[in-house]
Amino acid sequence: MNPTIKDVAKKANVSIATVSRVLNNLQGYSEQTKAKVYRAIEEIGYQPNAIARGLINKRTQTIGVMFPTVSSLFSSEILHGVEDFAQDNGYSVMVCNTDSDGKRTLKYLQVLREKQVDGLIFSSEVLKEEYYQTLQQMRIPYVLVSTESGYDHVPYIKVNDFQAAYDAVEYLIRFGHRKIALLSGTKHDTIAGIPRIEGYKKALENHGIPINESYIAYGDFLFDVSYKAMEELLSRAPDITAIFAASDEMAIAAISVAAKYGIKVPDELSIIGYDDLKLAQMSVPPLTTVRQPLYDMGNLASQKLIHMIKTGKAESSCIVAHSIVERQTVRAISSHDKRDIHNPKT
Repeated sequence: MNPTIKDVAKKANVSIATVSRVLNNLQGYSEQTKAKVYRAIEEIGYQPNAIARGLINKRTQTIGVMFPTVSSLFSSEILHGVEDFAQDNGYSVMVCNTDSDGKRTLKYLQVLREKQVDGLIFSSEVLKEEYYQTLQQMRIPYVLVSTESGYDHVPYIKVNDFQAAYDAVEYLIRFGHRKIALLSGTKHDTIAGIPRIEGYKKALENHGIPINESYIAYGDFLFDVSYKAMEELLSRAPDITAIFAASDEMAIAAISVAAKYGIKVPDELSIIGYDDLKLAQMSVPPLTTVRQPLYDMGNLASQKLIHMIKTGKAESSCIVAHSIVERQTVRAISSHDKRDIHNPKT
């Protein structure tokens, strides 16, 4: 027979209620009693039953996390931050991969509902009306990370994508660049696509640089799509001297295409990315990029969610600071610099 909570109480010479309070991090016992209980647990090999505890306190000590692509470096950095805080506070994390088009989102919301998670972190996807309605029916707290919503009472954590893109382009302008291309994400993405496009355009406008639509290409935040988009960009705009890529993965694709056609980075073409994934440090040359503090964003989301679970109180949204990490893919040019990139299609 597996040891029970009654066995722990007997071994520690305390009541079952005291053992339950210790296991559920409630008050009403001394540090000495807490130590006795945990010593008894270790000595008899007791394994607390999360389901049984959930029946008592109406909680499972589990939170759900939803990502469009769990395997990406972007998601893993956020998840690392989520898990560190959750684990330190006695919560387990259940991760769901909703797929890039969100076709599994409603299915996984139902799964998390059946698993009776105490709360949810929803990342990097638009909170559609059907998702919102389902979450409301679940009656659990939830926090958005790297996305936002139009619902006033739904807290989110993200950077200011418009301002971060503006700063990236202005950084290139300060280095003397005026023929600056944009390798953008998804064209109609209201979360990370459109704000970064608008930030790019506003920076050019504020510095008196005409917007050239032929300088804008769309890579959908994917390496393969960005690789083709970069080839097409160089074909129609061979005079560009710099590129702002709206993600590090797309920036790496741009560097790869440049290498394929013998274009030296940064001597002939400067490139700045967005995210500061570990990939940015591993590229050749190492990528200058806009840093999103992804680990911190995940950690903060976990903090806010668990506070909401414990207190039932609402949390506010938070715009976290971005920064530019200088490495080796941007160089200064003068007005006398000239480049001659051969058409990749020829």
